[in-house]
Amino acid sequence: MPNLFNQNPKEGMSDPPTATAAGPVLLEAIDNGVATLVMNRPEKLNSLNNELANALNLAFERIGKNEAVRVVVLTGAGRAFCAGGDLASIGKGREARDSKQLEPILRAGMGAMLRMRMIPQPVIAAVNGPAAGAGMNVALAADIRIAAEEAIFGQNFSKVGLFPDYGGTYFLPQLIGPSKAAELFYTGDMINAATALQLGLVNRLVPGAQLEREARKVAAQLAAGPPIAIRAIKQTLFGSDKDALSKAMEAEVQHQMRCFASEDCLEGIHAFFEKRAPKFEGH
Repeated sequence: MPNLFNQNPKEGMSDPPTATAAGPVLLEAIDNGVATLVMNRPEKLNSLNNELANALNLAFERIGKNEAVRVVVLTGAGRAFCAGGDLASIGKGREARDSKQLEPILRAGMGAMLRMRMIPQPVIAAVNGPAAGAGMNVALAADIRIAAEEAIFGQNFSKVGLFPDYGGTYFLPQLIGPSKAAELFYTGDMINAATALQLGLVNRLVPGAQLEREARKVAAQLAAGPPIAIRAIKQTLFGSDKDALSKAMEAEVQHQMRCFASEDCLEGIHAFFEKRAPKFEGH
């Protein structure tokens, strides 16, 4: 697996002979049957904008058709896995009462999460830092999650008056049950990696310095396994999810657009950037 973890995005992708750039916001390399995808907006904590959401969507579509790929590793550049939606961009749209930029991000995310879950290859999320909002749900869409001890997780949509998206309302209750999922959704509180492990949100927890090595080890083990059997197992585990997941994400888009139009959303975004508690009025 080429060393894409913590790669300096300014260095480009020319050194590893098998590496390609899926776009400046997403780095991609394939080696020994392992495809590595690195969300590459480190200055924005890899927050999701339309470009990154579309790059993920296209990458999973392409990888799913590549018989040479046996496993996928997804991680983030820099100190974060993915901090969720790009709130600065979303905030500008809300100020202008313009939803035209938000819905395409949600739709691209729908496609990316559905493809990640439905491609034949197992997907490992190597969670190297904060995974918040949609970023947490990107991790939840993976088959296996390996987290650094420094990682934190949160469904912090309610903090800014928004609705969970990117499949969170489908994935989270499946993993931890509806009651605990409700608590995380309602409060928007962050949890540390140890709590995530205890809840069953992550499969393994390792010191940050060992995350890359552990992800490589697990990926190599899966890549060396019987691809026909492993793909059949994934199909059996998740293949029936397609219609239910699509329906859940469509509902998420509709609820998200309604919440986006609310005054509570505008207040939540203002409070976030002003570093104060929001005052939600239910409008």
